[in-house]
Amino acid sequence: MNLIDKIESLVSPLCERLDVELVDVEYAGGVVRLTVDRPEGIGMDHITPLTREVSRAFDHEDPISVAYTIEISSPGLERALKKPEHFFRSLGSNITLKTQPGIEGDRRVTGQLEKADDKEISILVDGEKSRTLSYGEILKARTVFDWSGSLNADRQNNETQVGSSPHSGSRTKQ
Repeated sequence: MNLIDKIESLVSPLCERLDVELVDVEYAGGVVRLTVDRPEGIGMDHITPLTREVSRAFDHEDPISVAYTIEISSPGLERALKKPEHFFRSLGSNITLKTQPGIEGDRRVTGQLEKADDKEISILVDGEKSRTLSYGEILKARTVFDWSGSLNADRQNNETQVGSSPHSGSRTKQ
């Protein structure tokens, strides 16, 4: 059993007991990164008790023989997609992925996730052509947050809240 599997087997039951999904486990440079979530989103009221439980379990089991730090966080706006369930939840979202070496076509693919089942996904690329890939062909994938759409919505919301017209940013002294 490799270290990631060992950490996952130690942390998974704790997550289940606290009604939290373990989304991802990473270990690099002495840092254990655990990404967790819940269907309705996760906050500190779930992360704090999980952090205590994970610390106790690591102190008791000692899965890593060198000094390490544990970081537990939510997936954030741009979430890693590693399991079919992650893709199911992201249907309709914009995603970007990198294929395994040797897969025909562009290795980097960005588009809208149109379909996901237990075996494969389909992405609408450039709004016109669909590309289908099996999970085994995907090296890594994540959702892509539309920052420009968010900024435009914020600007419109701010103008509405202030009660200004589209011309409110300019004034002429008369």
